[in-house]
Amino acid sequence: MNSSVKGNKLVLERVFQAPVELVFQAYSEPDRLEKWWGPEGWETKVKTFEFMPNGVWHYGMTCVDEGMGEFYGMQSWGLGIFQSIEPMKRIQYKDMFSDAEGMVNEQLPMIDIDLRFIPEGKETKLVIESEFESEAELQKLLEMQVIDGMTSQFNCLDQYLAKVKMH
Repeated sequence: MNSSVKGNKLVLERVFQAPVELVFQAYSEPDRLEKWWGPEGWETKVKTFEFMPNGVWHYGMTCVDEGMGEFYGMQSWGLGIFQSIEPMKRIQYKDMFSDAEGMVNEQLPMIDIDLRFIPEGKETKLVIESEFESEAELQKLLEMQVIDGMTSQFNCLDQYLAKVKMH
C-alpha cells in the first residue's frame, strides 16, 4: 500500500488482484462488507446500510483475537453518511466515530472519504482520499495508527477477494 500526507489529506493506494466489479461490490453490499471490513482479528456487524446519497451506514467492530491483549473484546462503532455514488467508479461519504446507538463521538475526527475504483486490466487500483477538518485532526488519527489499521484492513480485503474469485 502506498500512503501520502498532503496538508489535511491522507491518500492511500493499493492494487487488488480482482476486477473492479468485485472490489466495488465488496464496499457496496453489507453482507460482503461484514466478511472483510476492519483490521485483522476484528469482526464487523452492519446495523444499518442504506447505499444511496444521504443514506446511513452504521456498523460495529469487535476484537475477537485473544492474542491482541487489551484489545480483545473491545468494540468500536462507526457511522457513515453516503454523499455520492457512481457505480463501479466512486463512493464518497462522511465517516465518523459513534456509539452503538449511532450517536457521533465529537471528540474524534469527522472525515470526508473519497474512494475511487480504477480498472487496470484484471486488477483494480483503489485510491482512498481522506480529508480532515485540519492537519491536527489528521495527526490525531495518524497517532492512532490509522495507516497500520488500513494496511491490515486491505489485507483482509485481499484475502476476501481471493476467496470470492475462486468460486
